[in-house]
Amino acid sequence: MWDLGVFFGELIMLVMVLVGVAFVTLLERSILGYIQLRKGPNKVGYLGLLQPIADAVKLFSSEIVWLKLMSFYFYIYSPIFGLAFFFFLWVVFPVVFGTFDFVLGLMYFFCFSSLGVYVLFGCGWASNSVYSLLGAMRGVAQMISYEVSLIFIVLCCVVLSSSYDFEVISEWQRLVWYFVFLFPLMIIWVVSCLAETNRTPFDFAEGESELVSGFNVEYGGFGFAFIFMAEYGIIMLMACLVVVLFLGGVDWVVFLGGIMVSFWIWVRGAYPRFRYDSLMGLAWRGYLPVSVNYLIGSFGFVLFIFLL
Repeated sequence: MWDLGVFFGELIMLVMVLVGVAFVTLLERSILGYIQLRKGPNKVGYLGLLQPIADAVKLFSSEIVWLKLMSFYFYIYSPIFGLAFFFFLWVVFPVVFGTFDFVLGLMYFFCFSSLGVYVLFGCGWASNSVYSLLGAMRGVAQMISYEVSLIFIVLCCVVLSSSYDFEVISEWQRLVWYFVFLFPLMIIWVVSCLAETNRTPFDFAEGESELVSGFNVEYGGFGFAFIFMAEYGIIMLMACLVVVLFLGGVDWVVFLGGIMVSFWIWVRGAYPRFRYDSLMGLAWRGYLPVSVNYLIGSFGFVLFIFLL
């Protein structure tokens, strides 16, 4: 039921996430700088802490480029819808101060996360560029491929908890963390989330060495800023979901969530891009059979405990 406390709780959480997105970009540039034996941002403000603000001012004050052959409404509204979907995804996340308690939170999460495919394809198609269209087609194919195994992995946690509620799943892990039973699935979840968020080594939708900048090649100014904010916000959400589903639940999000975000960044600096056919083979011939077998095993485990 709507009340003022819930509204302000959600508003505070979204503001904190947006501030976190800004400083995650600073963390990424700093970590990548040290991996590549350079300093990274360190001039704007103390230790470069004001660099994200300077980047935001630059992006939002940049001139908007109107393409002659673009599909105007799709070109303008696709990044806006992407940022809106990012907000709706974070609403489901359980926090300690009065926000919504979704009994079917995981179903809500996957319903909205699947809509990101349309945003990505809309950005690539509306630009009317061969590079952006190819990047969008790649991104759509890999997101659809990995969402299948992600759903089966989540269903294993649902079967063990008998609930779709994030808070109930967290409560069950007060006894034992799920990674003890589902460690291979946790590894598959993390790798699949890297592909779902179009991050290295699965950044085929933004392959700079092949597609200039992929699906967002024609975007600048506020359009690129919205795409950028949505991408990093979903990276933070996926990193936190690793903790909620496998590493102790909501109580450990602040500490372990930061470690997982740093891991996302470290992977970018440590691994080269995969071949596209290897990615598809890994999704359909590797991760999907393993996740289905674990789901069947989870049903068997719960049935065995019930019969005891």
